[in-house]
Order: sequence, then structure tokens, then C-alpha cells
Amino acid sequence: MPAPRYKPLVDSLAADIRSGRLPAGTRLPTHRDLAAREHIAVVTATRVYAELEAAGLVSREQGRGTFVRDLALPAGYGIDQQAVAGDVIDLNFNYPSLPGQADLLRQALRDIAGSGDIDALLRYQPHAGRPQDRAAVAAHLSRRGVPTTAERVLVVNGAQHGLAVTMMATLRPGDVVAVDALTYPGFKVLAHTLHLDLAPVPVTAVGADLDALERLCAARPVRAIYTMPTLHNPLGAVLDEPGRARLVDIAGRYGQLLIEDASYAYLAEPAPPPLAALAPDLTVHVSGLSKSVATGLRIGYLSAPGALVPALERAIRATTWNTPALTAAIACRWLADGTIDRLEAHKRDDATRRQAVARDALYPLRHVSHPASYFIWLPLPEDARADRIAATLADQRISVSTAEPFATTGHLPQAIRLALGSTDPGNLGATVAAVARAVELDASR
Repeated sequence: MPAPRYKPLVDSLAADIRSGRLPAGTRLPTHRDLAAREHIAVVTATRVYAELEAAGLVSREQGRGTFVRDLALPAGYGIDQQAVAGDVIDLNFNYPSLPGQADLLRQALRDIAGSGDIDALLRYQPHAGRPQDRAAVAAHLSRRGVPTTAERVLVVNGAQHGLAVTMMATLRPGDVVAVDALTYPGFKVLAHTLHLDLAPVPVTAVGADLDALERLCAARPVRAIYTMPTLHNPLGAVLDEPGRARLVDIAGRYGQLLIEDASYAYLAEPAPPPLAALAPDLTVHVSGLSKSVATGLRIGYLSAPGALVPALERAIRATTWNTPALTAAIACRWLADGTIDRLEAHKRDDATRRQAVARDALYPLRHVSHPASYFIWLPLPEDARADRIAATLADQRISVSTAEPFATTGHLPQAIRLALGSTDPGNLGATVAAVARAVELDASR
């Protein structure tokens, strides 16, 4: 079967982009101008640009046009983010660590080595976690305003695994999931892997646009809502109590599951009650210790409606069988003895200081953040482009993230997210100032 007649035009433009004959940032002709130039229909020109966009060669910007993307960016600026090289200043990932945490781990290992149940840690564990570990997590969550019990708690390999087993247990390919237009990239990866249909909802300064969410739920068979009501990633928004009550009301009326991601919630204090407190029978509450303690401590936990626990246990069995008992034992000891509470308090102070340094370095550029957050969302000036800026900073050995990993819409915002938790605090101000200079230089082109 012969290829459609417009395919040679797609191939020609793709070759020009990949060879550099059409440089990154080039504004391509409008659909109408391309149609006139190539003697094709406007709808065919639209199809040409759609194929180039699907190949990752161009991006559409509402109201501005279609632009050539920068193909020279290092791996890790798209949905499949990767760790950066050792000599790069990392403003892409957050792995905040405090002085003395290594000593805490050494002591915890000594304590476990001298305990009476060391042999038990070498055997298979219950899929949802040992009863004493589930009880420790339940007590911790109850102190955080999540009314739960050990029977409704499941211990998992980090919050990402918690999201995975939640989605595997409750959703099927093709299910529609409401998600913020800017959201956590790890959720996007999972949704793509599980063949879910993400339906984006506009995001306001305080969280999801609930009017838009209501219209979406009335128009489409939304099965679940994924939300970060407390310390949204990447915007830092905290949904207020009336907003939470309305969100719960929408989910209840339309029969939807709420997937509440609380990974960064520990930074916002005080905060309104979790959704799991308002609607425990509709909500799977997902959190973990990667952000509040250490990324290498792959311990997360779920609090779920009792009816979902058996399906969640099966999903854990299908993916990892059980969370490693040794790391779970360390984490749950720290939950019980107050170590986690102390570390989280220190990290709130650390994030607040870093946020203040970064805000000063960015002035007068507009930005969006929470005062105790480990990240900043930086919308770019009118003529600046995120891919060019990221490439410029990469040449300076500074890694930042564009909006692409976070966006769930066809329109890609021109913005950069700065992760503040991984850089030496003594260098943070100068590094963020270098970002500001790169933005201002690009905007002045």
C-alpha cells in the first residue's frame, strides 16, 4: 500500500530538523502558510505537524505557533528522567540529605543486628508488610491526620511503587483518570505503561480548577482522580479546606476513586486535613520516606479502603512479593521512636532557607512556589524558550527540567522547574543566579 502523499513532506522536514538545517527554536510556518507553500490542504498541513510532534521534533505553543525542539538536550529532560553526571550541579532531581543521616543508619543497623528477630528478616514477609510494621505506619499516619488502622495499611517499595500497585489494582487499560495539566512525571510514566487515558484538568494557584474537573466528570466516564492536594509537584500549591470538601463531593457523586499523593505533604505545616480524613472510603493515600528521609530508603505506604486491600496485596505480590524486611524494619523503628518527625522538621527548615535563597537569586523574575518547598516553577518571559535555556545551562554543567515531563496536555508551557534539595546550600544562590542570567539572555534574543 503506497504511503500517503504528505509523508515525503514529513520526512523532508524531519531530516532538516535532525540535520540542524532547521535549528532549535525555529518558528515553523503556520498551518495555512505551509498548506499554501506546499499546495496541500490545511487539514493535511495540520497532520504533518502532528506527526512531527509525535516524533518529538516540534512543539506547539498555543497562540504562538509551532517550534523546532532542541534535540541536543541530554537524556533526562523528557518523560524518562535520568540521574545526572557527578560533575553536574543538579537542579533537576530532589534528594535532600541532612548532616548526620549516615550515622543514624549505622546506629540503626547495629540495633537491628543485636535484636532478637534478625533471622526473621531473611525470610519472605507478608505481602502487605509485617503486622508490627503496618501498625507503626498506621500510628504515624494517624498522627498526620489520616484515620487508619494496621489492617488498612500496606508497606511498599517507595511511593512510586505505591502508585503502581494502586493503579494496577483499581484501574484497567482505557480507564479515564483525571489529572492536573501539570503533574508528577512518575504518574505519567505509570499511566502510559498501563494504557490509561489521562484527562488533564487546568491548574490554578491553589490547585486543580474544580469547575473544570466537574465539567470533565459530567462529560466523560472518569474512573479515578489523581491529586496532590498538599504541596503540589511542581507548583507547590496547597488546596484549601473548601476546595478539598468540593473535590471529595465530586468524587462521591460520580463514583470515583481518589488517589492522594502526599509525598511532599510533610513540608507544608500546618496543612488542611488530608483527603483520606474527609473520604476514607473513597481515597487511597500514598506516601513514603524517599523525600522526607532518603531516596535510597525505598519505603512507602498506602492507607486504603478495606475493600481494596486484597487487590492491593495481589498487586504487591505480582511486582515485588514484599518490601525488603530489613529496610522496612529500619524505617518503622524510626517512625516509632520519633526520628522521622525530627528529620522532617529539620528538612522543613532546610527547604525554607533554600527557598528564600533561590527567590532572592531569581528576583525580579516571576516564579511560583511554596515557602517551604524544595522546588520552584519558573514561567518564562514571552520570547524565552525552555529547551534552549536548558541546553545553555547544560553547557555550564547545570541540570534543570523543562515543563515536558510534567505536562499532560498537548500544549507545552514554556517553563522550567528548579529542584533545590540536591545542591550544596553554599552554591545554591550562585547556581540559581546563573539560571536567571540564562533566562534573561534567552528572552533578549
